[in-house]
Order: sequence, then structure tokens, then C-alpha cells
Amino acid sequence: MSDTTTTEHPEPEADEAVEHHDEGHAHPSDWAYVKIAVVLAAITALEVFTYFETVLDWGVALVPSLIFMMIVKFYLVATWFMHLRFDSKLFGRMFTAGLILAVGVYLVTLTVFEFWV
Repeated sequence: MSDTTTTEHPEPEADEAVEHHDEGHAHPSDWAYVKIAVVLAAITALEVFTYFETVLDWGVALVPSLIFMMIVKFYLVATWFMHLRFDSKLFGRMFTAGLILAVGVYLVTLTVFEFWV
């Protein structure tokens, strides 16, 4: 026969649970996330249309317009779905610095390979 003993884990007190929930922030409704998702889908569709549209001659404006749409999508995803709008401003600045660095490296790379000419 095996002797099984159960170890009881102490339950958190009611005050601790309430205190934990009070530290958070009010989340937006599900409908707000659906609206943001629809906006992101529309921007993505516009990006695809912009790239594949052969009737309009975008010329030099093609890449800057795609980069602008990329930045808008990054901002929306980072602020809403990653909840940066509710966190410390430091986190938002870190993501902004990373975005600026990434776009800068991308533009330098395009310039080095004479993409703009």
C-alpha cells in the first residue's frame, strides 16, 4: 500500500486578491479591439493595393507611402494589442527608438543600393 499525503496550499486572503486587481488598468472593450483589427486590415489591404496597382504610377512615392503605413500599423499594434498605452512611458519610448532605428537602417540600406535613383 502506498501512503499518499496531500499538501495543502494556503489560499490567498480575499484582501490580497482584491489588491492585486486594483493595481491593473481598465482594459478597453472587445469592440475596441475589433475596430482596431478592422483598421489594421484596411491598412494592410491598402498596402497590398498600393504595391500591386499597376494603373497608378507611384514612382518615388511608393516606398515612402509603404513605410508610412508600416509605421501607423506598428503604432496601433504596439499601443493597443501590446497595451503600451497603459504601461510606463519608458516602454513606449523604447519601442519608438527601435522603430526609428529600424526605419533609419532601412532607408540607409535603400540609399546604399541606389534604390532611389
